[in-house]
Amino acid sequence: MVKRNLNDLLYFVTVAREGSFTRAASLLGVTQSALSQAISGLEARLEIRLLTRTTRSVSPTVAGERLLNAIGHRFDEIGAELDELTELRDKPGGTVRITCGEHVLRTTLLPKLRPLLLEYPDIKVEFDINYGFRDIVADRFDAGVRLGDTIDKDMIALPIGPQLRMAVAASPGYFEIHPIPKTPRDLIKQNCINMRMQTAGGLYVWDFERRGRKQNVRVDGQLIFNTSLSMVEAAVAGLGLAFLPEEEFAPYLEEGRLVRVLDDWCPPFPGYYLYYPSRRQPSPAFSLVVNALRVTSPPTPKRR
Repeated sequence: MVKRNLNDLLYFVTVAREGSFTRAASLLGVTQSALSQAISGLEARLEIRLLTRTTRSVSPTVAGERLLNAIGHRFDEIGAELDELTELRDKPGGTVRITCGEHVLRTTLLPKLRPLLLEYPDIKVEFDINYGFRDIVADRFDAGVRLGDTIDKDMIALPIGPQLRMAVAASPGYFEIHPIPKTPRDLIKQNCINMRMQTAGGLYVWDFERRGRKQNVRVDGQLIFNTSLSMVEAAVAGLGLAFLPEEEFAPYLEEGRLVRVLDDWCPPFPGYYLYYPSRRQPSPAFSLVVNALRVTSPPTPKRR
């Protein structure tokens, strides 16, 4: 394979992994038209179809899967080696990809990383907002953020924040026409604001505990969201009860625009942890990100 075809191979690997010409073109910084022409040219030179295209998706053929398995990891190795070259520079650089939730991004990641990003302008951080359990190895993330009791055993886990507490809250106006719940089971008859988990597709189950007694409640209501900010806004508007980390409600509770209930059923639990594969060879940029997020004297996370 001559050198001029290496870009075409990179284009193929990116499209096959992303399953979309649109996303691949965005990652590569080329137009969809140019990307499509490059793939077509590669298939013509090899005289075999590599991708199956439909109106909604793109997937590799048997031959394409074989090529992807043969060369995909080699491009990853090249990228990793190029990142390692930043050790020879005065200032580390490169992109660190992290998958996380919206709440921890706003309250923890951005505030902690701000000084680092200002000091090292060559470091870039890409955030993927996702509430599901992403496979960070398969999806090519450098790290992910989860609560401390949901991390796989084969991952390195570092605490990045304190313990958390959940809270159930609604507006004063909501409680003018609905009874105040006394136990988690009372929520079954309430209008609750649900969150749909993006990966599994199901609705989030509300978990409670008091004096070692646990209750899991599947609530119902008129509204379902996949972001916490929308849930808070709906609760403030009097449209139902929401169940989120108490920090999400803090300013509205202080202002009296939300009222908290079932407080004694919401004990503290391990907070957010940054996790990444134990076999990963960290780049200088990633090491700086980890150090910026690390906290001292953490609780030990539970492992799945």
